[in-house]
Amino acid sequence: MLRSALFAGWHKLSTRIVGLLLSFMAVALMVIGSTLFLSWQLEGSAAVINVAGSLRMESYRLAMLAGRLADRQARAAAEEGLRGQLRRIDDTLELVRQGDPQRPLFLPPTAAIRDGFAQLQDEWRGALAPRVRALMAAPAVTPAQGYEVQQYTEQFVRRVDNLVQRIERDSESRTFWLRASQLLLLGLAMAGTVSIIYLLFDMIVAPVTRLQGGLERMREQDFGVRLPVDSNDEFGMLALGFNQMADKLQDSYGSLEARVREKTSELERQNRELALLYDSAAFLQQPQAAEAMCRGFLRRICDYFGADGGSVRVLDPDRDNIHMLVHQGISAELVESERCLKVGDCLCGEAVVNKLAVVHDLRRMDSGHNLQCRREGFATVSIFHIFGRSAYLGFFNLHFRQNTVFSAAQTALLETLGQLLGAAIENQRLQGRERELAISEERNLVAQGLHDSIAQGLNFLNLQVQMLEQSLRRQRLDEVEGIVPALRAGVEESYQDVRELLHNFRTRLQEGTLAASLATVIDKFSRQSGIEVAFEADSDGAPFPREHQLQLLFIVQEALSNVRKHAAARHVWIRLADQQDFTLSIRDDGQGFDPASLASLDEAHVGINIMRERAQRIDARLQLTSAPGAGTEVVLHLPRAQRRAA
Repeated sequence: MLRSALFAGWHKLSTRIVGLLLSFMAVALMVIGSTLFLSWQLEGSAAVINVAGSLRMESYRLAMLAGRLADRQARAAAEEGLRGQLRRIDDTLELVRQGDPQRPLFLPPTAAIRDGFAQLQDEWRGALAPRVRALMAAPAVTPAQGYEVQQYTEQFVRRVDNLVQRIERDSESRTFWLRASQLLLLGLAMAGTVSIIYLLFDMIVAPVTRLQGGLERMREQDFGVRLPVDSNDEFGMLALGFNQMADKLQDSYGSLEARVREKTSELERQNRELALLYDSAAFLQQPQAAEAMCRGFLRRICDYFGADGGSVRVLDPDRDNIHMLVHQGISAELVESERCLKVGDCLCGEAVVNKLAVVHDLRRMDSGHNLQCRREGFATVSIFHIFGRSAYLGFFNLHFRQNTVFSAAQTALLETLGQLLGAAIENQRLQGRERELAISEERNLVAQGLHDSIAQGLNFLNLQVQMLEQSLRRQRLDEVEGIVPALRAGVEESYQDVRELLHNFRTRLQEGTLAASLATVIDKFSRQSGIEVAFEADSDGAPFPREHQLQLLFIVQEALSNVRKHAAARHVWIRLADQQDFTLSIRDDGQGFDPASLASLDEAHVGINIMRERAQRIDARLQLTSAPGAGTEVVLHLPRAQRRAA
């Protein structure tokens, strides 16, 4: 059994190719490994030869320093040099003994070389090194003793030469085997290349050529072509598969048109879904009332799915009521009975609890469910929910008089449409809240403006009238003559305030740039007040949202109003710097004031609070600088990080 399994496995093309390649690779790796090992050993031997050769120079230097010991004046320096030389020779011998595989550096592993190195170590440790140390320890050294050290040094150098010669002879032998291995590797490469080319042609190229010929005939719609199956390897299996493919192509060629029609129908369905999604999304983005939006949405999905009726209902979360907002194709009785449902009531109210899409087959329900929609002849009622980005908003129904089943794709489409409607409803609600907030804030600013101007003027007139009544009661005509001009001036001031407020409230951006709108406001102020205004702008003030530009106009108008009422100025300078950051400054040469005094007064009396609130609306910073007799400057700064383009 095992033999038959191995024999069957050997017939596989991949097994044969892998086996041949692995065999060739094993032989090549063995030869390459031996070559690398020999090269590594030769490199280590060469390094040992270099290191051992350096022992000659170190030994001669040792003998030279030992000869200087006889000179008393140079003895100290010679002893210091000898200690270093002894240490270096010891380190070199230890390095040769231990070796360094990383360099690499090591003695060849032969007995003759090991014996030669042992003799070299014995010569050093037993003869030369002890005599040098003895000379260093002696109080006085004679030239004869130095000559003796030189004799031992010559003997030590001969030992070094003997060791180097043995290593060189060993390297010559290894070099021969290295070249032989390289020649063998070259022969293996040539033989392996020829063998692989032959085997690849026999096992791969010839079967591929036959397969290519069959494919060419198949391309010409010759579905009767068949390939011979003459092997049990992968190409034999491929030829068998090719024949089976040809059989199936002959069978399926006739049914190709039916599959094309099926795919075309699927693409048309997907295109209709995309068209519905696009049309619904475009319709829901239009500005319109909630009922009109839901009615148009319901009409589109009823037309698409062929529903006989439907409705859109919204949830009142505070009272748990479900209100029918729009309906289509259902009777007035059904509308009246389900205009307002409680969560949990009826089929629709139960669906709100789970918030899952439900399709009810009314024909399969027992008679205990006395449903108005069933009595009116509807067979299927579907419930799909409306979700906003942050909350559950309600659901919409589709009523069918025929039994209807929704596919998974249709269910996903209706759920997506519910999310689109939910996003549109939530956007409408958010826009309504934003409009209410904007109206509330603007009313607050109007109230502050009235309090700043008319209310204080009327309070002044009220005080003057009371004083006038008291003077008339006492018959003090001289006081009356002083009060009447004050009343006339107060009425004139209130009249001017009313005109200015009306002008400010009616301000609208003209067609043009911010700089042009500012120039119009400044020109009118200059003509009405007689105060000279110098306006400088380094750009046209764009781009800005129109709401931001309108707030900037209001701030300039409020600042100029304060100049007219309180500053007693003759000149005003307005500068607009619109680069990456936006800066608007209004400066006058009036009487000025102490900014610290504002802390004890209501800021509305000078309009500062109004200007600051308007600056906060556009994320700008308002800075006030003033001093008694030095005029006032108001600077509005909008950094680049907070700036929004139009």
